[in-house]
Amino acid sequence: MRDVTLTNIFDHHIAKKYVTRSGLAHAVAVAYHAVKLSKIENVDVDLAAKAGFLHDIGHYTWYNQNGKWDYELYRKNDIHAIKGAERAHKLLIRLGENPIRAKQVSLAILFHTDSFLPGGEVDRTALQSIVKRADEKDEEPGGAHHYRTITADRARQSLQKLDSIIDRHLTQQLQQRQAE
Repeated sequence: MRDVTLTNIFDHHIAKKYVTRSGLAHAVAVAYHAVKLSKIENVDVDLAAKAGFLHDIGHYTWYNQNGKWDYELYRKNDIHAIKGAERAHKLLIRLGENPIRAKQVSLAILFHTDSFLPGGEVDRTALQSIVKRADEKDEEPGGAHHYRTITADRARQSLQKLDSIIDRHLTQQLQQRQAE
C-alpha cells in the first residue's frame, strides 16, 4: 500500500547515520506522537509518521569535536530544519517515495520549528502543525531529549509496530471509503 515504510527508512544507511546522531529515541517518540495527533485530526498518518521520524535529520552539523551533539552551538546557528528537509527529501526519493509525498514530508520537516525563521511564526498546513506539536510533546529542557538512548533493535521493533498501526489505519480508511 505504501511506497516506503518507516522500517525501510530506518534500515537505510543515511537514516542510520543522521537520525541516530540527532537522537533515535526522540525520533521514534515523535513519530508515535505524530501518528496519534494525525488520527485525531484526520491527517495522513503515513506522512505524519515519516516527517516525525525524520524531523531532526538535519542536526548532524552541530556536533562538537568529541562527536557529542552541542545544544548551545545548535541554538546559536540552527538551520537543522532546512538541512533536514533537503536530506529527508533526497532519502525518501532514493527509497522510492512518491515525489509529491516526499515533498510534503520535507515541508513538514522544514516547518517543524520556528528557530531558523527571522520573524518567528509561519502559517502551517495541518501536517506541518502536527509535526511541530509532536516534536514539542517530546522536548526536554536543554535539548536532553536528543540524548535519550534506545537500542537499534528496540527502535526497529518500535518502528515495525508503528508501520503495522499505520497499515491498519490506512486499510480501515480505505474500507470506509469503499463502503460509502
